[in-house]
Amino acid sequence: MAAQVAAGGAAPPVLDDLMPWSVRPLRTGRPWVTAPDAASLRARWDLLVEAEGVEQERLFRPSRSRTPQTAAAALPGRSTGTGGFARDPGPYPDPVRIMHGPFDEHWLIPDHRLLDAARPELWRVADAHQLFAVEHGYVPQGGGPALSVTGLLPDGHSPAGRPGRIRPLYRRPGAQEPNLAPGLPGLLHARYGDPGGAESVLAWALAAARPSPSGPVVPLPADGALWAQGVALGREVLRVQLRGTRGGERPRLPGGRRPYVRAAIPPRPEGLDYDPGSGTLSLGTGRVSPVPAGAWEFRVNGVRMLELWFGRRTRPAEAEGLTALRPRGWPQEWTSELLELITVLALLDELAPRQEALRNRLDDAPGLTRDGLRAAGVLPVPASARRPASVLDHHEEGPEGQFALL
Repeated sequence: MAAQVAAGGAAPPVLDDLMPWSVRPLRTGRPWVTAPDAASLRARWDLLVEAEGVEQERLFRPSRSRTPQTAAAALPGRSTGTGGFARDPGPYPDPVRIMHGPFDEHWLIPDHRLLDAARPELWRVADAHQLFAVEHGYVPQGGGPALSVTGLLPDGHSPAGRPGRIRPLYRRPGAQEPNLAPGLPGLLHARYGDPGGAESVLAWALAAARPSPSGPVVPLPADGALWAQGVALGREVLRVQLRGTRGGERPRLPGGRRPYVRAAIPPRPEGLDYDPGSGTLSLGTGRVSPVPAGAWEFRVNGVRMLELWFGRRTRPAEAEGLTALRPRGWPQEWTSELLELITVLALLDELAPRQEALRNRLDDAPGLTRDGLRAAGVLPVPASARRPASVLDHHEEGPEGQFALL
């Protein structure tokens, strides 16, 4: 059971105290710009380009922020049209892989004219070195981790409840300028002798954070040995969540425990079911096993991740509109993604008891409170640390082809 958190300055810090720059979740404004498969996005784009006038308007699904006539700056690092889509859509932009909520990888059309709030400040710092901590929001008695980490651009979608914030690990491209409260690295080095910097703080948060209405609570221990143990545990969690990116190995369960397809998944599987006795996951007539019970029961905000993943791919299609364009069958890549997701959730579930044991130790151990961070000069965080850094060393194309420079 989570410990009661003291109020005010006697409380442990929250993630916002440690990683102060955060960005709100993306708001696409229209569901057809994302999909679990890339081919559907191309088909939707082509149909929208071919349509004209009222029909294009209907397919587009206008909002107050975006219509087919809206001009918008190109997203950082992307070369797309900047004038109204209806006048000149331009070539189809290659879709990008994103993390759609926790643990579900989707594709997105990276055209700013189609997205209500794309959060360009995230795109400016997204590169091969960047990691994003994504808060899952707070649902009382919802259960599950307080945050997750991805190397993909996250949309910050929350399975239930109020979405949390997206916190880049670095404020500038190339792993430059850690997104940490000024003074925090020096304090942690002095207390724990840990030169790991931002990645150590991120690993510790993954291991120790608990959800709360004020954001993830991240206690800081007085004991350096406890800190080192938590950081090591958090790095294991991080390795699993990154799924082999950033130079790591793809997560795998030991031989004999790896899930396999025992009966082919049909083109339109009807229903998802789990038999705990045999460890079999049924997708219609398809069968996957062995599936650990911990993977099936893994939840965020009280929502089972496997059920959410399956539902996004099998919910009834619209009779008309762009979202009606979807795979006719069950793509092979979805099966591969499902097996990997089962593996990721199973491994995270195996790490969960060690995380809970760490949190229980922190409940009874002396730690650094928010008052302690104030006394050390870490809090209050200066306003500049909560704003995005000016990272541009080149022109970005603004609306109607004009150049913009921050």
